[in-house]
Amino acid sequence: MTIGDWVWDETLFEGASAYYAAGRPPYVAGWVDVLVDTLELDGLGRLADVGCGPGTLGLALADRFAEVVGLDPDDGMIAQAASRAEAAGLAGRTRWIEARAEQWPEGLGTFTVAVFGQSFHWMDRDLVAAKVRDALVPGGACVLISKPHVDVLGREPVPHPATPTDRIKALAESYLGPVWRAGQGTLPNGTPGGESAVLERAGFGDFEGHLLPGGAHLERTADVVVAEVFSLSGSAPHLFGERLAEFEADLRRLLAEVSPSGLFSRRQPSTEIRIWRRP
Repeated sequence: MTIGDWVWDETLFEGASAYYAAGRPPYVAGWVDVLVDTLELDGLGRLADVGCGPGTLGLALADRFAEVVGLDPDDGMIAQAASRAEAAGLAGRTRWIEARAEQWPEGLGTFTVAVFGQSFHWMDRDLVAAKVRDALVPGGACVLISKPHVDVLGREPVPHPATPTDRIKALAESYLGPVWRAGQGTLPNGTPGGESAVLERAGFGDFEGHLLPGGAHLERTADVVVAEVFSLSGSAPHLFGERLAEFEADLRRLLAEVSPSGLFSRRQPSTEIRIWRRP
């Protein structure tokens, strides 16, 4: 996949897998119920979790399908997903495959639902959309779950200092430069949008949208904030090279300055669910 001059490479999330599940804010409660009700999930059928990361979506939905198959090109993410599935007693109904969606493995069979959790924008979207269309049964669903591009959250008082996002960003930029890093390249203009047009080109129709409003208070420890920083492609551990420990020490000093208690408040992002059907 290319975005401008940027080309995907396997180091995109190198070293981030150990931090992803702990650091990323959760989806708004109720997102599983939306899919269960809308797609009439009954414990049968098969789910493809595409760009599965540590299995966030696939594990939450595992009891709604006969089988879950997760695909991700990062070996650390696949190891995390398998470990979490084992711990949850779900190893028998889940499979985790180290592979890019663009290189869809042969012999996977068909699926009733394919889900992307904030992963579609990293892929060769036209190619992947066509492969997913072909892998879905007629009437099957392609689901994108993400944060909305514009999110309006509450302003009620919170018990702890807010996560100092701007200062953390400035600190990371002092180590890595001002242009967003991604793998071995940079993304000065960010990742692309326009998913509806991509899926329309692949033969899907209009989408059905659901927005679960965020804004709930999340209490975050300093360790969780550090984990979120290292879970991001633009501040993944490998980018800091030999200065990783130095950056983490500076980050923790910044957090201690902002909140001596080590606790932070954050508004939970809203969750947007968009569902396309294969005709």
